[in-house]
Amino acid sequence: MKIQRAEFITGAVEPKQYPDTEFPEVAFAGRSNVGKSSLLNSLLNRKKLVKTSSTPGKTQEINFFNINNRWIFTDLPGYGFAKAPAPVRRKWGVMIERYLTGRKPLRLVVLILDIRRNPTDLDLQMQEWLTHYRIPYLLVATKADKLKQGETARQLKKIKAAFDPKGTQKIFAYSSQSDLGRKILWTQLRDSLAIDDAEATLSPTEESPDPATSS
Repeated sequence: MKIQRAEFITGAVEPKQYPDTEFPEVAFAGRSNVGKSSLLNSLLNRKKLVKTSSTPGKTQEINFFNINNRWIFTDLPGYGFAKAPAPVRRKWGVMIERYLTGRKPLRLVVLILDIRRNPTDLDLQMQEWLTHYRIPYLLVATKADKLKQGETARQLKKIKAAFDPKGTQKIFAYSSQSDLGRKILWTQLRDSLAIDDAEATLSPTEESPDPATSS
């Protein structure tokens, strides 16, 4: 994907602060410290567009980004940060739910998991919640560079079994360090957002290795 424009628009905690745009939106969700910001930077071929932090729970707003003046990507606050005070956790939950159920331009949620960890109850609840509200989603297991190839395949099967015992949902591995999975994620986004083939072409310098996938 040729990224000609990728810029931060605003951070928001309530609907009146959302940007006034009808561009199709993709939301990126996951547990705290799961690697959402790093994935976004990798996906957009930018180093510091989305601020990263080793401190879980750092992102406390919904951050909106303009991509090629055609789409909006949103970085949602991570859920499941146990050290955050209970009132803060409730506030984050309300903020995310309000956005996901009320944001009309939303087309897709990328649900990000740490491939080294088994899915938590909160991960499975998020999936059930998205399914209940009929919000399309993709499962992406990041930090794949932390595992060997055999371990990656085994862990993908384990995660898939927890989320999708019937075998209908795809999941694939991603590494923000090596760009493993970048090409297939852009392909999925292209299909979901109806991006035309000319825009969706990866330049030779942006091609990533073939991703590890599970279907």
